[in-house]
Amino acid sequence: MWVLQIPQIVRHTPSQTHLCYNSRVYSRLPVTFASLNPSTNPINGIKTDNNQLIQSLCKGGSLKQAIHLLLYETNPTQQTFEHLIYSCAQQNSLSDGLHIHRHLTNRGFDQDPFLATKLINMYYELGSIDRARKVFDETLERTIYVWNALFRALAMVGRGEELLDLYAQMNSTGVPSDRFTYTYVLKACVVSELSVCPLWKGKEIHAHILRHGYEANVHVMTTLLDVYARFGSVSDANSVFCAMPAKNFVSWSAMIACFAKNDMPMKALELFQLMMLEAGDSVPNSVTMVSVLQACGGLAALEQGKLIHGYILRRGLDSILPVLSALITMYGRCGEISMGQRVFDSMKNRDVISWNSLISIYGMHGFGKKAIQIFENMIHQGVSPSYISFITVLGACGHAGLVEEGKILFESMPSKYRIDPGMEHYACVVDLLGRANRLDEAIKLIEDMHFEPGPTVWGSLLGSCRIHCNVELAERASAMLFELEPKNAGNYVLLADTYAEAKMWSESRSVMKLLEARGLQKLPGCSWIEVKRKVYSFVSVDEHNPQIEEVQALIVKLSTEMKEQGYVPHTNVVLYDLDEEEKEKIVLGHSEKLAVAFGLINTAKGETIRIRKNLRLCEDCHAVTKFISKFANREILVRDVNRFHHFRDGVCSCGDYW
Repeated sequence: MWVLQIPQIVRHTPSQTHLCYNSRVYSRLPVTFASLNPSTNPINGIKTDNNQLIQSLCKGGSLKQAIHLLLYETNPTQQTFEHLIYSCAQQNSLSDGLHIHRHLTNRGFDQDPFLATKLINMYYELGSIDRARKVFDETLERTIYVWNALFRALAMVGRGEELLDLYAQMNSTGVPSDRFTYTYVLKACVVSELSVCPLWKGKEIHAHILRHGYEANVHVMTTLLDVYARFGSVSDANSVFCAMPAKNFVSWSAMIACFAKNDMPMKALELFQLMMLEAGDSVPNSVTMVSVLQACGGLAALEQGKLIHGYILRRGLDSILPVLSALITMYGRCGEISMGQRVFDSMKNRDVISWNSLISIYGMHGFGKKAIQIFENMIHQGVSPSYISFITVLGACGHAGLVEEGKILFESMPSKYRIDPGMEHYACVVDLLGRANRLDEAIKLIEDMHFEPGPTVWGSLLGSCRIHCNVELAERASAMLFELEPKNAGNYVLLADTYAEAKMWSESRSVMKLLEARGLQKLPGCSWIEVKRKVYSFVSVDEHNPQIEEVQALIVKLSTEMKEQGYVPHTNVVLYDLDEEEKEKIVLGHSEKLAVAFGLINTAKGETIRIRKNLRLCEDCHAVTKFISKFANREILVRDVNRFHHFRDGVCSCGDYW
């Protein structure tokens, strides 16, 4: 048993004394004669108050000594228990925390709401959330601080349903919410699965915020904005952002991230430019830069990305791993693999996300074997692959047609790396098998899954059926997709495409009528091109670009010359029952052709043309771009929704495998 000895006075001034306990010197403790002994003054034997010494020991990290001294203090104060509780959390000692909890209960502090708040925080920090809930349940006087402490703990561990139930209970008791309450309650909408629609729950809390006058609080409204962004409700998020009377860099960053993550990269860049003009002292941080780099990559806007890279260097953000990983991905998505590799090679420290970024850029460009080599090098360097690592390397195998290599990697996940394959991994392997026209193996894999296949798995199968015109499996996959995600228009279009490819025109028209009957619309094709650091967007049959007549004239001219070389338009991609001439006009108006023609007109001879398209490249656009790359002697890079296409001298890097 540890015994607190009578201290030997080493040196003493009126204001401070250096003490020696068990040959240890405790300096910098503001003690006096009255606190030299745990229970009595050595000079006159009078009982003394040791609260100050206990608090000093806690501040100095001497928790065990503080707890021992507590045994001799007959009148511990609230502040003393506060220091002890905080010290238990800091030193990650649950056993000491339980001891202090028992002690304060015995001393009659168990109904102190201030200490209840501290205990809830302590138990959360020590990973004992059920004990935190027990403290809350046993506390009779629940101030807003007690409620908020438990709300914070539940939000952080993902118990959103429980938090929202308690929030309703709090409202019924008449305890008014504060800004912290709303922040935690909003986070509950996104941290866990809810029995009610989390977006509608967010809207309900939004109404509560407005009723209680918190619409001007920047912290609350930024959290609300993030909730809408998480569920893809961009219009609601933008409405909240625009209505905010004051914005900080977190607000700006949240809205930029919302646009970037919801496939609206143009708006993300526009908002970033507006932020730089209007935000004043709100300097972009690393989180902002990651979102902006995602937007640059989303548009294949290389020059914009280079400008952002320069800004990152000037601001000293080039040592932050997420920023560097985003830079690697941005350069890869803009077609500059070598630049992405250079960023990776210059990194002093690398985490698994950095490696994943490098694997992904080689994969999206069709360099599957290189991606596998990097994956193996990562493991050799002592970095364990993550759940995402396998998604990226399996995707790389799919783009390169490396079926056997992909199957080996997939099978190694549970046996070698102890990672259970998830929905995304199964979707990658189904895509890998399907693209290779091994559809029987793909459907067998789906049937053998240990959990119900989701939309990504069936979507991969349907996409492969479209490529290989397998009507039977396409009907099976689409039936599941119509049930799982009835409002996804893309699934109807893929099935209609499959019917059209099989010359089953009646069935194709029926699917498109079903699409219209359900109030859905086919996602219009859109392409982006960057010219002289400015990004231009094109949609099919675009009439708004000031150079549209010149662009269309060039396309007609190129089409005529291509026909003389044996080109036959792929009009089968048009699902409408029209004559061939009308179908040809439609395919000539596809957004990617408009962007290529615009690039030929507005860029210097020999300059690489970079285009980003939001849909899969159709067969006709693919054939036309191959011809133009040879005829105009240009390198053309097109990134569609699936992969990168490098067109040069009439050949595409995908080998017509996409």
